[in-house]
Amino acid sequence: MTSGSRAGGPRTIGFLGPHATFTEQALRSLPESEGADLVPLPGAPAVLAAVRDGSVDAGCVPIENTVEGAVPPVLDGLVEAPPLVIVREARIAVRFCLLGLPGSTPSGVRTVASHGHGIAQTRGWLAGHLPDAEIRVSSSTAEAAAQAARGEVDAAVAAPLAATQHGLQVLADDIADNPGAVTRFVLLTRPGRLPAPTGWDRTTLAVTTTNRPGTLLGLLTELAVRGIDLSRIESRPFKDRHAEYWFHLDCSGHAADPAMGEALAALFRRSDRLRFLGSYPRSDPAPAAPAAGTGSPVVPPGGAGADDHAASQRWLAAIREGAGT
Repeated sequence: MTSGSRAGGPRTIGFLGPHATFTEQALRSLPESEGADLVPLPGAPAVLAAVRDGSVDAGCVPIENTVEGAVPPVLDGLVEAPPLVIVREARIAVRFCLLGLPGSTPSGVRTVASHGHGIAQTRGWLAGHLPDAEIRVSSSTAEAAAQAARGEVDAAVAAPLAATQHGLQVLADDIADNPGAVTRFVLLTRPGRLPAPTGWDRTTLAVTTTNRPGTLLGLLTELAVRGIDLSRIESRPFKDRHAEYWFHLDCSGHAADPAMGEALAALFRRSDRLRFLGSYPRSDPAPAAPAAGTGSPVVPPGGAGADDHAASQRWLAAIREGAGT
């Protein structure tokens, strides 16, 4: 996987710490975590930096959730140098609790801490139940729990696991405004051999364009005409330039697929800069094949299937050799 990895997986994996974060929970659901040393680090930028400098073999960070969208520090960090690639992803349903010291009660809470995304996902509950409490932002939900355990705040919004980890009491359970919220996490390494295609994969890219009418449409058309589903697009500004952006794309498919390979080559030609950020197995369930007699499976638009690409390459080779049509 990386030059510092043992056969079968990374030896050390950094994650957004401290222990008992949702990121650790997601990491432990991945096969790469088995037998590896899991190293908590203070923030997503620290995780990315540790992977880049070789302090750890891989790193796990959150990249998006269904309530707040993308995690900006992660998107910004992915386009920095040297490059990193995503090799796997995990999704977990995020359950938030209000945690405090044993013997405390919600009525006594005057200060509450959590990660920014935790606050955003429980804002309605906090406003309705603790309208006078001061809300403080922590580097992670687990760090907020640690602050509550140290008496620096009265309560924390965190995962139930953090209560056990820090000796806290659950003052209120399931306090998320959107109970079905899901967060996606990614496992990052330095570039190496790509995970093998599975038939249900995701490719992540970041691309820049010249600021002219139609340039972004032209890039997206390279995906559309090949039947590649664009499942996410986010823009993030350059930190040192006005009105210039990185566009972050998630696409269905793998770099080894003929259609995706053609699209990547076309995007490379048409973009100012293209960052390949990985092709890896998707964590969401693949759509079920329709039962016999209930309809046809979903197929790419005309000419976009693997057989079509193979046939077109044979045809092109024949043309180049003067065989005509």
